[in-house]
Amino acid sequence: MQRIARFEKVSFEQFQEGYRSCMESGTSEEISAIYDRICLPRRATRGSAGYDFFSPVSFSLEAGESIQIPTGVRVWMEQGWVLQCYPRSGLGFRFRLQLNNTVGIIDSDYYDSDNEGHIFVKLTNDSKENRTVKVEAGQGFVQGIFVPFGITVDDDAEAIRNGGFGSTTAQAE
Repeated sequence: MQRIARFEKVSFEQFQEGYRSCMESGTSEEISAIYDRICLPRRATRGSAGYDFFSPVSFSLEAGESIQIPTGVRVWMEQGWVLQCYPRSGLGFRFRLQLNNTVGIIDSDYYDSDNEGHIFVKLTNDSKENRTVKVEAGQGFVQGIFVPFGITVDDDAEAIRNGGFGSTTAQAE
């Protein structure tokens, strides 16, 4: 297997900023305790393609509800690779838990972004059976898979990223 990436925690300051932008409350001490418990993504078995992301907080979603989770995680990866994020299979199958952007795309240059490449996950419980999703802190809830990609022979992209959503939108000529 090629070793092309490394997961890291974002700084406490970046996590705290992200946490306060997503969650309803939390003192600096509470957020610090959550930060200290963040586990980096890992595979469960040597045959697993997906790296499980572990929720830093417990949450519950009724059918139709959404939540945005700051993972506290960033990823360095070699150019030519992308991290694609999906709900854990069991949660998707049992509850129709979905990422709001369907597939999270983490580009290699996001690592150097002004938010330290902090990976956020926005989920919706799309259950048609009125089922409640409950995820405990430390439970795997999303999985990320590294995938190589190619570019066109006439590609001339030279822009440098600084930001998350919308920061890599190409302009038509």
